Amino acid sequence: MSTLAALQQRFMQQVLRGEADAPMAPAAPGSPDTACYSDVTGHMDIYIHAYQGRMRQALASNFPVLHRALGDQAFGALARAYCTARPSQHRSIRWLGDGLTDFLAADPALLPHPALLDIARMDWAMRAAFDAADAVPLQMEDLGRVAAADWPDLTFTALPSLQLLELQWGVEGLWHALHADAQAQTDAPEHAPHAMVIWRAQLECRWRTVDATELLALRLVQQKACFAELCEALQHAGTEQAAQRAAELLRAWVGEGLLARP
Repeated sequence: MSTLAALQQRFMQQVLRGEADAPMAPAAPGSPDTACYSDVTGHMDIYIHAYQGRMRQALASNFPVLHRALGDQAFGALARAYCTARPSQHRSIRWLGDGLTDFLAADPALLPHPALLDIARMDWAMRAAFDAADAVPLQMEDLGRVAAADWPDLTFTALPSLQLLELQWGVEGLWHALHADAQAQTDAPEHAPHAMVIWRAQLECRWRTVDATELLALRLVQQKACFAELCEALQHAGTEQAAQRAAELLRAWVGEGLLARP
């Protein structure tokens, strides 16, 4: 390893540890980077604070409503705890926080109200939907060209942006209010287990609740189940006239732009 690379490695480890007062491992005697080492070691706190501040900004960008719900101080403490426990493994800070919801679920004491875990889940799903790849929506005309004999084996493609969430609290109103206004005052969410679908239509993220039947059907679509398997699963789940219900769901999904052309 070159002397410059060795210095950079020692510098990175010092910043990641966040130990401004600890001496950085010295350069080898007579190394050409000794002067650089002397300049850096007296100012490590500047680099450490800048790095930690950038991580907090990135996490707040990925979880904007959770940030607003907690406030700067509490969110900053959460960001420090998370980044210390789970340092980023990605080159892009866009993915900083990919494990935050699991981190919060493992330690409920990190949040002042359990509904905020669902706020975090909704934040991440919204960001994932917005950043997902583009796709051409499926149209009813496309389905009209499918021969009747081909329908049983027909599979469908969900939009890349489609996200399915199972939530425990009715947080949609709170999320919407804080997303629009950081100072919004709302009632505490009620405990209300339900599911939600999130997707992007052009440059706008949309969402709505789904019942158990539709949640099952959408999960099967994501697994590339064919139309016959979809109908069979709905029938086993107790849905009357399963084929008709599957066709109704399919028509609604196409109308909302939830499906993509294969």
